[in-house]
Amino acid sequence: MKRIALTLLSTLAFATAAHAAEYTRVQPEQSRIGFGYEQMGVSMDGSFGKFSSTLRFDPAAPQAAAATIEVDLASVDTGSAEGDDEVATRSWFNTPAFPTARFESTGVKALGGDAYEVAGKLTIKGTTKDVVVPASFTPQGDTGVFEGSLTIQRGDFSIGEGAWKAFDIVANDVVITFRIVAAAD
Repeated sequence: MKRIALTLLSTLAFATAAHAAEYTRVQPEQSRIGFGYEQMGVSMDGSFGKFSSTLRFDPAAPQAAAATIEVDLASVDTGSAEGDDEVATRSWFNTPAFPTARFESTGVKALGGDAYEVAGKLTIKGTTKDVVVPASFTPQGDTGVFEGSLTIQRGDFSIGEGAWKAFDIVANDVVITFRIVAAAD
């Protein structure tokens, strides 16, 4: 009986190890980074068309995970060409001086199920802040999907200077959303 139980446990351990995978190859064409905010009390949203990312995530060892995402701020899509041009100016993103925003993870904590907290450093417009991003991970065949959102205050990053510094027209809260699809090695 002990021999059967030992064989069964060994088989299960081997099967689990065989299904373990490390997700490292981000699929940008299937991924999305977006944002939402309020302007004059109306909900608005947009996205970024270009970003690069490095990723290393093994669901069996989430504490060893690492991720870096660099967003090309000039690839912003606010829904209008006028809005895209405006947010590129010095008052907003100042894309000539600060062409990218960057997130670099510093730690990952498993919360149970498919939930995680990803700690890291977010740099926008030359300012770096420590953040904790709630995220989920769902395996889907040979790929995995990472989804989550993070609310930041645009004033903390000097996004909206001069006449735009007040929060009466454009709210201070900005919700960054992401859906990152990565293939397993």
